[in-house]
Amino acid sequence: MSFILCMTVLGVLLMLLALTSSYLRWMPVTTSAVCLAFGACMGPWGLDLVQIDIRDGRHWLERLTEVAVLFSLFNTGIKLRLPLHRSAWHSAYLLAVPVMLATIVGVCLTAHYLLDLSWPVSLLLGAMLSPTDPVLAGLVQVNNAQDFDRVRFGLSGEAGLNDGTAFPFVIFALLFLSHGAADFSWVQGWLLKNILWGVPVGLLVGYGLGRGVGHLMIYLRIKNADSTSSPNDFLALALIAIAYVTAEGLGAFGFLSVFAAGLGLRRAEVRTTRSDVPAEHVAKPVLGHMNSDPQAGTVTRHEELSDSQLAAGIMMGDMLAFGSLVERAMEVLLITLLGAVIAFYWDWRAMGLGLALFCVIRPLSVWLLISGRLLTRPQKALVGWFGIRGIGTLYYLCYALTHGVPMEAGKTIIGLTLSVVALSILLHGISIQPLLERYERSVARDDEK
Repeated sequence: MSFILCMTVLGVLLMLLALTSSYLRWMPVTTSAVCLAFGACMGPWGLDLVQIDIRDGRHWLERLTEVAVLFSLFNTGIKLRLPLHRSAWHSAYLLAVPVMLATIVGVCLTAHYLLDLSWPVSLLLGAMLSPTDPVLAGLVQVNNAQDFDRVRFGLSGEAGLNDGTAFPFVIFALLFLSHGAADFSWVQGWLLKNILWGVPVGLLVGYGLGRGVGHLMIYLRIKNADSTSSPNDFLALALIAIAYVTAEGLGAFGFLSVFAAGLGLRRAEVRTTRSDVPAEHVAKPVLGHMNSDPQAGTVTRHEELSDSQLAAGIMMGDMLAFGSLVERAMEVLLITLLGAVIAFYWDWRAMGLGLALFCVIRPLSVWLLISGRLLTRPQKALVGWFGIRGIGTLYYLCYALTHGVPMEAGKTIIGLTLSVVALSILLHGISIQPLLERYERSVARDDEK
């Protein structure tokens, strides 16, 4: 595929999304579903313009999906403003660990007994399909840092945490696949390195860096009277990179570190401004510039803001805008590529596996493991259905392919994983908007009572 052809396809897709965005808002379909369909039209099922071998491209695809997940995790972290001890977080913790573990077990059992796959391959599929996706779940996550809805907050916290907490189990499955059932001497080392060290250290490193850098940058900008012209997009890139590299260098999980860095940065904003209103809602920036719209409902005159509110508001708003832009661009690119290659790897067995995951395993795990004190029955039903699989799963697939998955097992894993992700994009993409609108109407009626 030539460079000119790539640019043509990309330009047509972006123009299509731009022109149809106002229509998509009122239709039961997401941008991801449109990109998947567009990619399928560009692949063998359509014009046959794009031909990509996942095995040959596994190295660059691993890095591309990794970058997409990192930006999304950081962007999710800085939207979550509630303190970590608040009850809204409890459902996120339960979703990210017990529900995820139940999902791994459920998918593993289904793949082994329904599809007759070996235990190591079944376990690897379960680990890769267990995390929900922070990139594609934007519509069901918090809208902003002042959104404390239990459903959206729980799903956001889950998506931020379980891309990192699933990693140890992907590694466990790969070790099981390479060593076999006869030798489990490696389990103790895996437990010490990945569970007891990798998870807590990743979280602590990221949170400490995010909070420290946040306090330092706000202090420097107040001291130097430089709140509006500093390159906050550079700061976001730097913090993501440093949190990730530091955690990986210490043998911890970089995904967790980057998510925690976003949380730490947000806590720095809360502690500095000492306000119940997020700073970016008071001093609303648009990529580094103050909002001048008198109808926007935000304070726009510098003299009406405290120094800390101005510095923190510009910093947080710019980072959110920049992160959202990168996140959307990566989503469009990767889901279009998935649509283009799905014809090569489509596996009909994924219909049974995917439906079992979406309709039985995930909802049942949520129903049994999350207390009614945390989520009402309608909320549990929504959370159980909105277990969206996407870019994070694609990253784990590429990671597994670059870490010694045998050829025959790799073919099965690629087909089932890509097909389940495509099914998730279609089923969840069609159902998200109608279900959310119904839920929001019910919340509004309850508020009026």
